[in-house]
Amino acid sequence: MEEKNGRISFFDGGLLSYIGWSLLGGLVTIVTLGICYPWALCMLYGWKIDHTVVEGHRLHFSGSAIGLFGNWIKWLLLTIITLGIYSFWVFIKLEDWKVSHTSFID
Repeated sequence: MEEKNGRISFFDGGLLSYIGWSLLGGLVTIVTLGICYPWALCMLYGWKIDHTVVEGHRLHFSGSAIGLFGNWIKWLLLTIITLGIYSFWVFIKLEDWKVSHTSFID
C-alpha cells in the first residue's frame, strides 16, 4: 500500500510537469485547429489520474484519443441537431467516459 507523508490518499504530480503537459495539449489543439482536442484531453486525464492514489491504491487511465474522438463527433452532431441543447449533457458524458476508463492498478 502506497503512502505519502502518512496519508493513504494523495496526488503526487508536480507543477512543472502539469504546466508542460497543459502547454503541449494547448499547442497541439491550436496547431490542429481543435481536431486533436480529444488527444489533449486524454493526455491530461492520463497525467492527473495516473498520479492519483486513493486509499493506498494507484489509479490508471486507459482511455484513448481515438475512443474519445468517436464520442466527440457523436456529441457534436447531437449538439447541432438539438440546436445546442445537448451541450448541457456533454460535460456529464465526458466525465462518465473518463471514469469508465479509470481503474485501480492493484
